[in-house]
Amino acid sequence: MNTQSLSIREAILNRRSIKLFNGQPVDREDLLTIIDDAVWAPNHGNREPWRLVVACGPELAQLHELLRDIAVPKWRELTAEELENQMKKFTLPGGYAFVIVPEDVRQKERLEDLGAAASFIQNMQLLAWDKGIGACWKTPPFLDAPKFRESLKVAQGERVIAMLQFGYFDELPKAKARKTAEQIVTTFGE
Repeated sequence: MNTQSLSIREAILNRRSIKLFNGQPVDREDLLTIIDDAVWAPNHGNREPWRLVVACGPELAQLHELLRDIAVPKWRELTAEELENQMKKFTLPGGYAFVIVPEDVRQKERLEDLGAAASFIQNMQLLAWDKGIGACWKTPPFLDAPKFRESLKVAQGERVIAMLQFGYFDELPKAKARKTAEQIVTTFGE
């Protein structure tokens, strides 16, 4: 376990989206500490426009069943081995956080809330990375499925904007090239 915190720059430059977890569970207290710290994300009017549904520990089995039913609709037609392979992307993470935001009818506030929630999500990923826990922000289409929304108790006027998977990993993905400031910046007035 990491006993020395990363610098902000190190965390930003070295964090990777982890897609292949090793199945090791994430401690609930670690996940809750990450969330407690991540709420310091900037947010307009201090609205803190997010709530989470978290799964780690014993409730993962029930979540896996839901994900199987929603994400692998013909799972009954698969062999046990085929189903296990299809489900690895759901069963190997050691914890989940589903981020839910209000869908404000006012466009400005809705955009502010989405921006704030994205900052909150990035904070969670960086804080997890600092603890040696990988994360991946996913937005699969089933987040909007009525059965899935009902299972998470998502109310009308709310939206699930992220399925965050957390866990440990054996291999660090390679960094992908990013655009430079020279490629994305135009000087005002030019």
